[in-house]
Amino acid sequence: MSDDLTALPAGFDGGMLETLAGFVTELRRAGIPVSLTENLDAMEAIRHVPLEDRSAFKYALAATMVKNNAHWKAFETVFEVYFSFRGSDYRLREEEGDGDVEAMLEELIGAREGEGGSGEGLSAEELAEMLYRALMDGNDALLRALARAAVTRYAGMEPGRPVGGTYYLYRTLRQLDLDGVLERMMAEAHAQVPSDLTELEERLARDEYESRLDALRREIESEIRRRLVADRGAEAVARAVRKPLPEDIDFMHASRDELVALRKAIAPLTRKLAVRLARKRRHGRKGPLDFRSTVRHSLSTGGVPADPQFRYPRPSKPEIMVIADISGSVASFARFTLQMVYAISSQFSRVRSFVFIDGIDEVTDYFKGTDDIGHAIHRINTEADVIWVDGHSDYGHAFETYWERWGKEISGKTTVLLLGDARNNYHASQSWVVAEMAKKARHVYWLNPEPRSYWDTGDSIVGQYAAHCDSAHECRNLKQLERFVEHLG
Repeated sequence: MSDDLTALPAGFDGGMLETLAGFVTELRRAGIPVSLTENLDAMEAIRHVPLEDRSAFKYALAATMVKNNAHWKAFETVFEVYFSFRGSDYRLREEEGDGDVEAMLEELIGAREGEGGSGEGLSAEELAEMLYRALMDGNDALLRALARAAVTRYAGMEPGRPVGGTYYLYRTLRQLDLDGVLERMMAEAHAQVPSDLTELEERLARDEYESRLDALRREIESEIRRRLVADRGAEAVARAVRKPLPEDIDFMHASRDELVALRKAIAPLTRKLAVRLARKRRHGRKGPLDFRSTVRHSLSTGGVPADPQFRYPRPSKPEIMVIADISGSVASFARFTLQMVYAISSQFSRVRSFVFIDGIDEVTDYFKGTDDIGHAIHRINTEADVIWVDGHSDYGHAFETYWERWGKEISGKTTVLLLGDARNNYHASQSWVVAEMAKKARHVYWLNPEPRSYWDTGDSIVGQYAAHCDSAHECRNLKQLERFVEHLG
């Protein structure tokens, strides 16, 4: 492909081709699947957009490479890294009018010769005032120039220094005091009207000003990223800012923002999974030959068995019992597993749920009569009776109590899912309970959110339980959980 540059759009040289190749490689490293066909489609798409139009170039690549909405943010981050630096070898030109704004900024600040409109000729007070006026006027082009001036003045970036962009962003925003700017903007909004703003008007004004401040933050972040790429190279910066896709986020170590991303990703995932399970059941393999039916149908062809008949299997829907540890860091894993199971509950004949820490309680009714599974999870966290002594995990006591109260309700149609890391705080394991479950149940599976290399280390006794299960699975993220649930169906 690189040998045939005549088919590429004007301005698309070998340096740009190399950048695009690195961009695709980084997308794959980030977990976004980009096939060779999609890569070729992207090359064809950008022939039909002007390279100077940054947005058109970006969305042409996205249209051919991004197939999942949850992957958009990762794509956008990689794009900003690989196509942020406008060097001499290739150039995605700045938005139209930016050059005029640079000249205007240079004139406004009375920049000395050689300062190039960087903002160094402005005092801190003058820079703050210009930023304020640009925000009030909604002057996006001027804000871009002022964002660059703010980074030059406040970020303190040093070539070769191994510091992340977040540090430089923090230093810049701390000096700009955007919270104080917002309050000043709101005060001016109040002063511009003869009477007090209504509650709705005040909210609309605040939302508008906050969106402008967010745009300024993004411009500052982009400028910092451009300078880091110029200093370290796109590959090094991409490696530093790379974040896992929602389906690859570790349940046990997810941040608050990552948990939000997981909640957004699980709804479309469960819909897709339910459709796949239903199709799998509907298009099951043919069963054995039905001799009587074949002979009966052959009468219409003079006794020739031209249309063999088979006994089609009618796979029964499994009955599910979920027994989940909701203590500490495994609580997120249990929450998303329960959420997924109940979201596709139509694919099971019955679903019952039990949660435990050192005591155990049935929470099946919490999911009845509500379409908001998140509300049911909240009730579990606040109302379930799961504390027996001190609220530290005691799998042995919880399993023993479960067996005494509900063990007789396990039948040959039941599949039992045991969720937890099996870190038992050195209590008795009572693994005989799992052995008894396995004798009565159709299947018993253990799902562990810890990496397999951590199993049976410290106070983990998952091996004692797994010995009696059909299988034990590592389920650290949505991708692994999806694979297991599909197997379960």
